[in-house]
Amino acid sequence: MSDIYDKYETVIGLEVHVQLSTASKAFCGDDARFGGDPNTHISTISLGHPGTLPMLNKKQVEFAVRLGLALGSEINQTNNFDRKNYFYADLPKGYQITQDLKPVCVGGGLDITTEVGTKRIRLHHIHMEEDAGKSIHDMAPRSSWIDLNRAGVPLLEIVTEPDMRSATEVDVFMTRMRQLVRYLEVSDGNMQEGSMRCDCNVSVRLKEATTYGERCEIKNLNSMRYARQAIKYEVKRQIDLLESGGKVEQQTLNFDPATGVTTPLRSKEDAHDYRYFPEPDLPPVIVSDADLSEIKSKLPPLPWELESYFQSDLGLSSYDTKILTEEKATGLYFKALTQHTQNTKGAANLVINKILPHCQEHGINIQDYPIGHTQLSTFIALIEAGKVSNTVAYQKLLPALLDAPDQDPMALAQSLNLIQSADEDFLTNLVAEVIDAFPDKVATYKKGKKGLLGFFMGEVMKRSRGKAEPKSTNALLRKMLDN
Repeated sequence: MSDIYDKYETVIGLEVHVQLSTASKAFCGDDARFGGDPNTHISTISLGHPGTLPMLNKKQVEFAVRLGLALGSEINQTNNFDRKNYFYADLPKGYQITQDLKPVCVGGGLDITTEVGTKRIRLHHIHMEEDAGKSIHDMAPRSSWIDLNRAGVPLLEIVTEPDMRSATEVDVFMTRMRQLVRYLEVSDGNMQEGSMRCDCNVSVRLKEATTYGERCEIKNLNSMRYARQAIKYEVKRQIDLLESGGKVEQQTLNFDPATGVTTPLRSKEDAHDYRYFPEPDLPPVIVSDADLSEIKSKLPPLPWELESYFQSDLGLSSYDTKILTEEKATGLYFKALTQHTQNTKGAANLVINKILPHCQEHGINIQDYPIGHTQLSTFIALIEAGKVSNTVAYQKLLPALLDAPDQDPMALAQSLNLIQSADEDFLTNLVAEVIDAFPDKVATYKKGKKGLLGFFMGEVMKRSRGKAEPKSTNALLRKMLDN
């Protein structure tokens, strides 16, 4: 970018919509699952028939509180719902049940880490609402089709402060939030299915400015690749407009992935005329102190808690930690495994290099891996003690254990003749045999080419079929070659 773009700072705030993994919809008993034939997950309530009444989904409140507690939000213990009046082509009753003045969670934040360090993204609030249906515009040339299966699915809207300064920070924030909602089991976070999507409020200002520029809202981004493209285009568009003497107008924008361009959907004023008023058909929802305590007591270990434990307490690298904590099931599995072995690096290598690929290949959850933690700890100990070489253990012993997961690894290794030997007579004969077989290389070694030691080790291991214990073999080779 040229110097004119370097003069400006990007300012981004997000409105993140998270569909909740409840069995039924927010205010009726319709199936809330993704998919199904169009307009099959519906009822008279979700269709907005006259005389029907909503009834609150208790799980939606519980999930909202669970997320708020994890993010350090203040929980509003008296919750009221409001009607947001707006033209929704795909929400039949003509209004959305949401929260306006008293959202369920206020404040809090989420830490993100990028190449420039760790930064806290503050949250303004989290509120509960219902989703709209889906309008389909590419099925017929002159009409739109509507699928109401999604209408009424419970949502949480997470509204951040304008704390992000780049598309990269948006990407990291969304990735972290998706990880969190999965850890908490409040949503599957599948962006490709619309379970998690965001509206990006983007503005620019001169770097020395203290006030924000006029913002534009890019709607319904359900892919981080699209979000990065949309933000990049919109930032350039706004800067070009300002540099040419124009003025950025507050607008709601659509992003077209095919062209990479944002286009206006509608202009927006500072005050939205949604004509909010209290939802008359839903009484206030009280979250008691006992409710808060119970929900808090059931919170799982959070991603950053496991990361801190794995790095600070267990001494793992940031790379290993990232892989092991990406999914909650993996993190908890590894944590349980470390209760059986002190060789945490060996355990991490085993999980990352063998157990996770096996589970992915066979389409099973890591908790269903056939070999138990006790057997795995013994397996790790055999390698650590030099009883079985690392290569032989992974290539021969582990597959044998998968075929007989109840077997003791030591007994199985013995039955397969995999145990390495440190017997001096056994090793002396092997080393002598190799030295006698390569007199020219021995002479080269004695002239100072000590790197040949690896060659001799390889020959000994080959002749012993992997049974020569490496440490003892190495010491004996040095001794005999240096005489």
